Amino acid sequence: MNWKLWLKGLASAAIGAFASGVGLVIVKPLDFNLADPAAAKRLLLVCAVNAVIATAMYLKQSPLPNGPSQNQF
Repeated sequence: MNWKLWLKGLASAAIGAFASGVGLVIVKPLDFNLADPAAAKRLLLVCAVNAVIATAMYLKQSPLPNGPSQNQF
């Protein structure tokens, strides 16, 4: 497995989940309004939680790539 490819997949999982959290602005504009600082903070928190969950799911599906071991003979 390629490290560069793995990191791109990890980043895309986090970015996609973060972006899907922004959909809350459309669904509940009164609670997640970007003009209100408290609501923007709630939106950021929801997006961050989505990104953490998606990253964890990506790590479950695609664990860290195996590098060359130093104990190989």
